[in-house]
Amino acid sequence: MVRRFLRQFRQRLLLGLGLKKPAVRAARAVPAGPRGPSVAAAAAVVQHHKRPVRHDAPAHAASDQSARAASPRKAPPPVMPWKRGDYLVPPMEGKTRFAELALPDELLHAVADLKFKYASEIQALSLPHTLAGKDVAGRAQTGTGKTAAFLLTIFTHFQRHPGVARRRGAPRALVLAPTRELAVQIEKDAEELGRYLPFKALAIYGGMDYARQQMRLDRENPELIVATPGRLLDFRSRGCLDLKHVEILVIDEADRMLDMGFIPDVRTIVYATPRREDRQTLLFSATMTDDILRLASRWTNEPMRLEVKSERVTVDLIEQFAYLVSHRQKFALLYNLIVSKNLERVLVFCNRRDQTDRLFDHLRHYGINTDMLSGDVEQGKRLKVLEAFRAGRVRVLVATDVAGRGLQVDGISHVINYDIPFDPENYVHRIGRTGRAGAAGTAITFACEDESFDLPAIEQYIGQPLKYVNPEPAMLTLPPPPAGAPPLSAPKPRQSGSYGRVNGGGMRGRGTGRGAPRRH
Repeated sequence: MVRRFLRQFRQRLLLGLGLKKPAVRAARAVPAGPRGPSVAAAAAVVQHHKRPVRHDAPAHAASDQSARAASPRKAPPPVMPWKRGDYLVPPMEGKTRFAELALPDELLHAVADLKFKYASEIQALSLPHTLAGKDVAGRAQTGTGKTAAFLLTIFTHFQRHPGVARRRGAPRALVLAPTRELAVQIEKDAEELGRYLPFKALAIYGGMDYARQQMRLDRENPELIVATPGRLLDFRSRGCLDLKHVEILVIDEADRMLDMGFIPDVRTIVYATPRREDRQTLLFSATMTDDILRLASRWTNEPMRLEVKSERVTVDLIEQFAYLVSHRQKFALLYNLIVSKNLERVLVFCNRRDQTDRLFDHLRHYGINTDMLSGDVEQGKRLKVLEAFRAGRVRVLVATDVAGRGLQVDGISHVINYDIPFDPENYVHRIGRTGRAGAAGTAITFACEDESFDLPAIEQYIGQPLKYVNPEPAMLTLPPPPAGAPPLSAPKPRQSGSYGRVNGGGMRGRGTGRGAPRRH
């Protein structure tokens, strides 16, 4: 019993000295006196486990360490709190300053960081009503600032009512968007505008890993959800989302939802939220057809009807040309324009996916740093392509109309319609990717023998004639590809379906046999 007591005493002593378990075992060999281990033996164990002294260390190391310890660290300069008075914007006739709106300081601070000074037309019209809690049905194109308008409304509401108790997976605000690209862009805008607020936003959309999005949803429990209808219903059907406590519902690009057949899904989502009298609803659409007006009357509560005719404004900021060219000379003209004019950030539109594939392949074959964006590109790669184009790592982006709406990239100098769009409204959406935020831009349309009959409808829609250009013969001559260029890919099977005859025509979707896609 005495020996067991002595062993326990030794272990406690060594543990009290901070030695690890192996040192405890080594201490068992230390001789003990009649009343336990001697102080000398314990000191020897401690000395044995001390970190060895480096005798080869430079002499000035100790002095440097002592000097650093003696002199206190330099304190960082104090961060001055931001004040509304720091955001000075001179008044301008016919313009509304953000400082004149009833925005919280945190939001106004973010607006100042983003260099926003004056509200756009849709913002100036809608914000006084939406900040007061009223419903809005607005007609506004993409690129007019409507995203910022409803995000400022949502964050202001959150800031005014911050202490709302809610369960996990129950967002306070919901934004419905027709495309994945638009949902991602809205989430980024929310992060920028909400940088000084404690609220979180999350975009959920198809084409990405469901489990990863669910993990973020469970971990972050965001107050704001931005979603495409299909993926939102997937989460709701699995019990991951509860829409019964949505305070603000935003339906963005309602006409696009209608065109894409999403209205039944949107209707299911709307009816899963509180009654229209118990929520604020904001509906935006590029067009206000009878169908959209009927939806607005069902889903909103005495909305303010707003209309922003911004198309003409957008068009007036863009220099527009129509190059008269044969179908077979299109690629030569495109290549020579990019090279001769040293174009750095160009967005090229095609009408179909297979045309996008071939044009991308030929530009790559001729040494142009290019990438493509179409429905065939899986979502993860699509986001990487957009980021690379936004960062300037991609010179030319070839796209279908999937990029026509919701694509916000600053600095696009030229938009080129390699194919004339089917609908004049899509023409405005396409060229609106350049000339953003008041910057100048150039839009070029290739008018070939197969498609030029669509130009009068476009000119009537935009209210002005295009400038027609006959390119010089040298611009229509295609040089040989550079040495060492990547080879062309093997041709893919042509698409079939609703476009009519494909092998020999049908590109226009009218079954006319005109506009056969050809290899350049």
